[in-house]
Amino acid sequence: MNSVLRVGIVGAGGYTGAELVRLIHAHPRLELVWVAAAKTAGQRLGEVLPSLIGLEPYASMVLDAFEPAKAADVAAKVDVAFLALPHATSATVGAALLAAGVRVVDLSADFRLREAAVYEAAYGKHPHPELLSQAVYGLPELHRPELNGARLIAAPGCYPTSAILPLAPLLKAGLVESSGIIIDSKSGVSGAGKSPSAATHFSECSEGLRAYKIAGTHRHVPEIEQELSLAAGTSVKVVFTPHLTPMTCGIHTTAYARLKPGTTAEVAREAARNLYGRGLVTVLPEGKLPDTLWVRGSCRAMLAYAVDDHTDTLIALSVIDNLARGASAQAVQALNVALGWAEDLGLPVIATFP
Repeated sequence: MNSVLRVGIVGAGGYTGAELVRLIHAHPRLELVWVAAAKTAGQRLGEVLPSLIGLEPYASMVLDAFEPAKAADVAAKVDVAFLALPHATSATVGAALLAAGVRVVDLSADFRLREAAVYEAAYGKHPHPELLSQAVYGLPELHRPELNGARLIAAPGCYPTSAILPLAPLLKAGLVESSGIIIDSKSGVSGAGKSPSAATHFSECSEGLRAYKIAGTHRHVPEIEQELSLAAGTSVKVVFTPHLTPMTCGIHTTAYARLKPGTTAEVAREAARNLYGRGLVTVLPEGKLPDTLWVRGSCRAMLAYAVDDHTDTLIALSVIDNLARGASAQAVQALNVALGWAEDLGLPVIATFP
């Protein structure tokens, strides 16, 4: 394998695509050589992402209009492709590139769910259900062995990442009940993507806070339940309520679970430390509660635990940057693990503060 891998991004003009450009630029073993998009095809990358103006060769790269029929041509240029595309579209592109010999890291939901029926209930008919068994869920802390050598990586969703990380250690260690889990998450507006809408218009969201897609209607619920069930070794169902928060980046999740006898906050912290070690997930000490500003722009996650003795409830909290740890940085982290590199290679571990 070459010391430097040639990288392409399909969907380079969106928020997660822009974040991938930033991360690949800083990565010592990845070189961005090809970019593609749909709506902005034919434009220079510097026109679509003004932060790249004056920075070559990125600013002058012309966004290709990729079609699956071009997969063999793309395979001659790149070793790995990141897909920052909508669901269904991503599966079609990914299948073509994978068949042409390109390693694929998909940031959509197309390969995250193991069962086609579960996917179709949330997203509609899957274009390539035969590939679901080949995909590896790209949460390195929980799927490190499977990621080794993986050629099709499904980068987790931002909300699922923020919910799975604090709860998985508790369920894996049998510290809480697997039923009755409530997850309350608040996300920055960039999680809605780059395409404008009334809901993400500045005057609609800058000074308000609102829930949306409640009572099991959010598409990320099956993903959260799939991974928590794997951790628990039994079926887990959750109540998940997402909120749109007037900030650009970040997710703050607070989850509630019923205690099992003998579980204390310190026992919960120790279970998380044992599972995550000294990697990119930090378990905060007693009395310290996480802030989204502490992880903004970084590939890290921060967790905290507390016990409400009055109701025998364990409260688990997490913060991540939805575009970094919740999407692009985690995708690069998973690729690092797949290739046997240090998982934080080329990734920003220190947040931009304030």
